[in-house]
Amino acid sequence: MSINATFFAQLVVFFLLVVFTMKFIWPPIANALDERAQKIADGLAAADKAKAELSSANKRVEAELAQSRTETASRLADAERRALTIIEEAKAKAADEGNKIVAAAKAEAEQQAVKARESLREQVAALAVKGAEQILRKEVNAGVHADLLSRLKTEL
Repeated sequence: MSINATFFAQLVVFFLLVVFTMKFIWPPIANALDERAQKIADGLAAADKAKAELSSANKRVEAELAQSRTETASRLADAERRALTIIEEAKAKAADEGNKIVAAAKAEAEQQAVKARESLREQVAALAVKGAEQILRKEVNAGVHADLLSRLKTEL
């Protein structure tokens, strides 16, 4: 292998090609590669940030669910207590109404007993007058003996 002018010409052309490539071709390629690497890094950072946000959101959702479960349980307990209170109030009202009805019935029965006694007194007085009339065989004047009859009513 002999070194001749062709080899030197090829060597000069190769160095010119390397210089041209280094000056005009390599920088845009390097910039494109750097931009691509930056985009990939940004995408990975965004993915990591999204994962962190998702984890945070999941924690918030779990906290909200736990809070809503607790709130629901407390509302159910409050509703049950309120229902029991309403039932107790209804029982108390029913007992009061029952006592009022019993008291009214007792009062009415007492009034009817008083009326029955008065009626019996009047009937006994009338029977006594009739009996006395039959015994004496004489007619008794009710106007004259009204005082006598009223005393007889009170005694009976």
